[in-house]
Amino acid sequence: MALPSNLTFAEMYERFLVEPLFRPFAEQLLERARPMGNDSVLDVACGTGIVARLARKKLGASARVVGVDVSGPMLAVARSIDATIDWREGNATALPVSVDEQFSIVTCHQGLQFVPDKAAAVREMRRVLRAGGRVVVGTWLAVEDIPFVRDLDHIARQQLGPFSDSRHSFGDGTALRALLSDNGFHDATMETISGDVRMADNGPLFARMNAMALVGMSPKGKALDDVGRGQLAGEIAAASTEVLKRYTKDGTLTFSLSTNVVTAKA
Repeated sequence: MALPSNLTFAEMYERFLVEPLFRPFAEQLLERARPMGNDSVLDVACGTGIVARLARKKLGASARVVGVDVSGPMLAVARSIDATIDWREGNATALPVSVDEQFSIVTCHQGLQFVPDKAAAVREMRRVLRAGGRVVVGTWLAVEDIPFVRDLDHIARQQLGPFSDSRHSFGDGTALRALLSDNGFHDATMETISGDVRMADNGPLFARMNAMALVGMSPKGKALDDVGRGQLAGEIAAASTEVLKRYTKDGTLTFSLSTNVVTAKA
């Protein structure tokens, strides 16, 4: 299936992935942050803003809610959905937050794994948290620990050769907890949360978007132009048909997904 030509990647991400895939885990992550009363929230690597939007809904219109992301297109989608939230473009290792501006809650939902200097990002989270504040960070489990992801990965590697899927590159929950504990946080606790993702009638579209992501992360894909990457992604998506069939019933693609979530205090 070809991707919709009238939508940007950020728009496709929001339209096809956020509700079935990211929102359920964002709800679980925010629940562990326990937002209430006069809490203020900073969501790091916010993407199109699902955690920040859930925080706004929970805390009300008067609450201070800020979302930070390095991607301008992702933030453009976020602003188009909820302009009441303070969306800021910036890097997780140098958050656009002044020295006299602090929050009671900091969240990071499936973003830390993409940051090369994870310790620096965690130290920034600690810098912007007030004393006694809470941080909650979630990262997907490793590829080999999620059968559906593993099966698609196997198909992709037949054409791409060796590559690292950044989305699942920090799946060690013990290491995640230690990272926070070693960089200014205390009382860090870790749990693994699993749930089923269901996509009605969108299995082929998901396979194509996933193939595009994998091609973009691979050395082979990076050496190609846009047309070449698109063709290669189409070939991988087509080769993934049998995997989709195994995980599809009555027209609904269903697969289990798991994330480690670490909660800690400033």
